[in-house]
This record gives sequence, structure tokens and C-alpha cells, in this order.
Amino acid sequence: MGNEIAKTDNTFYVEISELLQQARNTAYQAVNTVMVNTYWQIGKRVVEQEQHGQNRANYGDYLITNLSRYLSDSFGKGFSEANLWNMRQFYMTFPEFSTQRVENLY
Repeated sequence: MGNEIAKTDNTFYVEISELLQQARNTAYQAVNTVMVNTYWQIGKRVVEQEQHGQNRANYGDYLITNLSRYLSDSFGKGFSEANLWNMRQFYMTFPEFSTQRVENLY
């Protein structure tokens, strides 16, 4: 009888573990979707801001450099100039981006 209880307990533990794993996977997907959308929005805002600048080539470099410094000071790693240029390029490549497309990848 003790063996039966141990099997029941083990099954219970496995079921709870599976529930937690499913929840974590769902949370990761949601966070990834939000982050991809946020990076696209950042790229969009950079492009919009550049278009209001006087001298586009110089202003774009200045804008990215200063934004990188500001975001890195405020939020830490992840906002290097290279990453911000990538976010800008992401928007330029996919100007009609939709989070539905990202959600369909999962």
C-alpha cells in the first residue's frame, strides 16, 4: 500500500511540475512578444526623430549615441549603439510590423 501512495504522490508532483513548466513557457513567449514589439517601437521612434533633424546623417549618429548612453544609464545593458541601430533597421525593414506575426511564430 505504501508503494501505491508513493506512485500517486509522484504522479501528483509530475503534474504540478508540468503545470509550472507550461506557465513558464507561456510567460517567456509573452515577454518575448512584448520585447520584440518594444524594440520595433523604439526603432520607429528613432526614425521619426531622425526625420525631424536638420542634418540626417550627423543627427542620426548623434541621436543613437546619446540615446544609447541615456538608456544604458537608466536600464543597464542591452542598449548599445549597435543594438539601437538594429532596432532602427528592424523598423525600416518591417514598417508594417504586427505583433500578430510574432505570436504566430510560437
